[in-house]
Amino acid sequence: MSFDTPPSTGCREAPVLRERGQHEVFCGLTGIIWLHRKMQDAFFLVVGSRTCAHLLQSAAGVMIFAEPRFGTAILEETDLAGLADAQVELEREVGRLIARRPDIRQLFLVGSCPSEVIKLDLARAAEKLSVQHAPHVRVLNYSGSGIETTFTQGEDACLASMVPSLPETDARQLMLVGALPDVVEDQARDLLAQMGITDVAILPARRADDPLSVGPNTVFALLQPFLGDTLAALERRGARHLPAPFPFGAEGTTGWLRAVANEFGVDDATFERVTAAPRARATRAVAQAAESLSGKSIFFFPDSQLEIPLARFLTRECGMRAIEVGTPFLHKNILGPDLDLLEAGPQLTEGQDVERQLDRCRAAQPDLTVCGLGLANPLEAEGLATKWAIELVFTPVHFYEQAGDLAGLFSRPMRRRAALKLGAAS
Repeated sequence: MSFDTPPSTGCREAPVLRERGQHEVFCGLTGIIWLHRKMQDAFFLVVGSRTCAHLLQSAAGVMIFAEPRFGTAILEETDLAGLADAQVELEREVGRLIARRPDIRQLFLVGSCPSEVIKLDLARAAEKLSVQHAPHVRVLNYSGSGIETTFTQGEDACLASMVPSLPETDARQLMLVGALPDVVEDQARDLLAQMGITDVAILPARRADDPLSVGPNTVFALLQPFLGDTLAALERRGARHLPAPFPFGAEGTTGWLRAVANEFGVDDATFERVTAAPRARATRAVAQAAESLSGKSIFFFPDSQLEIPLARFLTRECGMRAIEVGTPFLHKNILGPDLDLLEAGPQLTEGQDVERQLDRCRAAQPDLTVCGLGLANPLEAEGLATKWAIELVFTPVHFYEQAGDLAGLFSRPMRRRAALKLGAAS
């Protein structure tokens, strides 16, 4: 199927299997790993246990002496038992941190499973600390707990916490919402600027003093499909959401840019002039990587919330066949345009009952399974090729110039599996 032609029947109204059983999730604290690189004068202070500290240290691979812009305020046994005033201790630690690191302009108090279990009021602590350290440092809080959430919701909670304190504006502007690597963000800005759209704000901004405001004339386009709480927070501020496919691959990027161009009155000739060359490059790059994907089947476990846009990309641009597309949360107001483009056929699931889903995956024997770290090794041991869902969040995959890299993330496990089989046969 040419991806210029929408399918006759999409998946927006397809039945959804909703499961609420045992689920496999990765901790929302991991969002700090990409957020602290994006926000250059922010610090993320996790209020949690030594386990939280070990998780971040291992996930980030940062040595202690490198002075990363994240850390953990350790809850000791006396805190957990209520024998010490954790609020007082937290204020003291924040004071020491800010005195030692005068470069910090934004400080996020990040809740964890332990701090939530003992009902530590980080919202009140953030309010009090903001007053103490204003105007140099703004203190906010959000939850990174993984008790009932998936790992990408850490970014959603972080961005949503920033929205209420954004300055008000009546200016007509476009806001891009979602953390991207700087080089990818610059590519997006350049494409928009070539179309004449220059009044563009980014949430999150790279620095605290970068111009960022919101109001009734703000139109925002999401860059990540897991930002449901941030969307709601922006709408409460009067901003309007611009529905669009997510900018994965040539088709998704063109659809996303087209939605923005239509909103801001960009004529067809200008749009074609700006997008024709990078779209052609993306199409060629995807076609090269997709040679080993065409005709193959894929099964998505719910993990990153990127599953539906990725299924659209892989089926329409890479020729794959989706058996099941699971996602932790299915927000149709966010994912509707991608669902419209996803050909009817795959089973859509929301939430997870991991044992039942494993049974369905084993019965289907897909050529490639996208899943979390905890399931990948066991499935590989059973003979199924897998792709780690978390890698799709850490790797630059948005917009035209990364389209071939995105397809390559899926083709590499297929080529590796083929090479292993060839080696075993010889």
